Amino acid sequence: MRLITIKRETKDEQRHTPKMGALSTKVTYIKKQFLNIPFKTIHKYRETYYGKIKDCEHCNLAR
Repeated sequence: MRLITIKRETKDEQRHTPKMGALSTKVTYIKKQFLNIPFKTIHKYRETYYGKIKDCEHCNLAR
């Protein structure tokens, strides 16, 4: 039995970019888990409409 695992999860979110405004996109989170309890997000990224992969630091959460 492994104590520490890594899980990838994708969910839809509303993001806001300075150039495009409001944006609905799929965001993928890579999380580290200890006994199936997530305790740290290692990385999060999103895929653009054109298929490019971008880091989520370039856009903010929509308010």
